[in-house]
Amino acid sequence: MDTPKPPQKSAHLLDDLESIRQLLGDDNLQPPLLTDEVNDGDQEQIPMLFDQIEGQPPVEPPPPPAKPAAKNPDDLLHLDRELRAAAQLILQDVIDDFAPHIETEIKRRLDARMERLLAAATSGKL
Repeated sequence: MDTPKPPQKSAHLLDDLESIRQLLGDDNLQPPLLTDEVNDGDQEQIPMLFDQIEGQPPVEPPPPPAKPAAKNPDDLLHLDRELRAAAQLILQDVIDDFAPHIETEIKRRLDARMERLLAAATSGKL
C-alpha cells in the first residue's frame, strides 16, 4: 500500500520557485500589474471587456420558454405508477441490504436474553 507523501512546507515551494526563476534568468523582472497591457510585437492585442461592452448595443434577454402543454391524465397515471414501482424497488433493495444485519442483531439479543434467563433460573431467582 502506498503511503501518502507528507505535505511539503511552503518554504520549500518558494525555494523551488526561486531556483526556477534564477535558472530562467528572470532576476530583474517583475510580474505585470493587472492594469498593465502586455504587448508581444506582431501579436494582436486582446480586447478588454469594457471595450467590447461600450461598442455593442444592449442585448435583449431571450424569450421565456414555452409553457408545457397540459399533461394527459393517462400520462400522469402512468408516470405515477412508474415512480411508485421505482420507489418499491429502492425500498426492497434497502430491506435486502439491512435484513441480514437486523437478523444478526435479533439473534444476538435473544442469545443474551436466554443466557440471563438461564442464569436466573439456575440460581433460583426466577
